[in-house]
Amino acid sequence: MKKLFTALCAALLATAAFAQAALPSVEGEVRKVDTDAKKITLKHGDIPNLEMTGMTMVFRVSDPALLGKVKPGDKVQFTADKVDGALTVLSIVPAN
Repeated sequence: MKKLFTALCAALLATAAFAQAALPSVEGEVRKVDTDAKKITLKHGDIPNLEMTGMTMVFRVSDPALLGKVKPGDKVQFTADKVDGALTVLSIVPAN
């Protein structure tokens, strides 16, 4: 039974990792970083997985440490998805 539980947990983690890896990378520009609220404002291109056209909007961040990687004016690549009903940035890096 313990082996079955361990295998099931491993399968669930692998599925979650695959789902995040499949998210499209989106180009954007940081407009505002709000570390207290754990939010970021991005001017972004289309986000296909959310069926969203380009616009400027506020996102939550999945990990507040992501906000330390960027500042207003930075061009970035990011992934976003709906988490617990809120649009959330899951990864963000400065664009090359």
